Amino acid sequence: MRTQVGIIGAGPAGLLLSHLLHLRGIDSVVLETRSRDYVQHRVRAGVLEHPTTELLREVGLGERLDREGLVHAGISLRFDDTEHRIAFDELIGRTITVYGQQEVVKDLIAARLRDGGQLLFEVCGVAVHDIESDAPRLTFTDADGRPQELRCDVLAGCDGFHGIARPAVPAGVLTEYDHVYPFSWLGILAKAAPVQAELVYAHHERGFALYSMRSPEVTRLYLQVPNDARIEDWPDARIWAELRTRLGFAMNEGPVLEKGISAMRSFVAGPLRHGRLFLAGDAAHIVPATGAKGMNLAIADVKLLAEALDALLNQNRTELVESYSDTALRRVWRAEHFSYFMTTMLHRFAGHTPFEQQLQLAQLRYTAGSPVAAASLAENYVGLPFD
Repeated sequence: MRTQVGIIGAGPAGLLLSHLLHLRGIDSVVLETRSRDYVQHRVRAGVLEHPTTELLREVGLGERLDREGLVHAGISLRFDDTEHRIAFDELIGRTITVYGQQEVVKDLIAARLRDGGQLLFEVCGVAVHDIESDAPRLTFTDADGRPQELRCDVLAGCDGFHGIARPAVPAGVLTEYDHVYPFSWLGILAKAAPVQAELVYAHHERGFALYSMRSPEVTRLYLQVPNDARIEDWPDARIWAELRTRLGFAMNEGPVLEKGISAMRSFVAGPLRHGRLFLAGDAAHIVPATGAKGMNLAIADVKLLAEALDALLNQNRTELVESYSDTALRRVWRAEHFSYFMTTMLHRFAGHTPFEQQLQLAQLRYTAGSPVAAASLAENYVGLPFD
């Protein structure tokens, strides 16, 4: 098999990169180890930054987004038994859109198949070869059990934190920065109509909680739990009771459709390019979900990467691929800092002294009470411009 860009991973990063390359007349093949049904239904991020929604509209992916997405003009920080609204529209004139990652993936798959894109699901044994040459390769076994080789001009690793792309970079090339938080998130997806119009981030003596939603019929809720928490120790009744306590308001309770515990981590690996292999999205960086940045960072990466590969493959210009890593990482580190700021401001830390707890409350009160501080939070949450 032969293509210009071999893409590993059919998440938002890999699929959007394939779509953006198609619009520039560049062929690609996307390899994914999971089934199409799995990637279309795995529940992940749900907040789209303003620049993300603008990009999706610009490249023809806004029809269902505009019809079904929930536009939010702010969020609330709950502390001192009171909700404090951060009004994005009033502070900076922009909004966010709640639209699940799985919905973005569905739209991207439909667009790629409509345009004749090659998406190979349920492949296994993917291996990267010759990335330091001008003819890198991918070998794999397809869904029918046949060994395959895909020859490319460029490889893009969009296969997530546990994928094979980043480990394919030779030892000693990457510098990795890692920070694991001393707590996790227990998240549920519930068939229950939201009672709040916008997201609520709660700082409580028993731990952090987040009230969010995915549609007018489905809520997405999170609780801070210890890293050693077991899902079997959290029956539905206990989860709902803890949510009521930490959030401080009554809510609709319905059947729990999904339940899981996720570790909280910050991670960056760089550079994002070695030879003809480029890294994007979670393959290169992870942020705690508190800042709603994960999927948006992945989309920012591949927008930049598509422009660089267009210059390389269509115009024989190398300056954009050479600057891709430095340019992308500037945005990554800004998002890492904002996510760290939100996480450390809102969560309870075991071992925090009363002094440190009062510092947290002082930061929350300043953020909610100062128009300048609130505008800074709003600007970062809504998303800095891509350019």
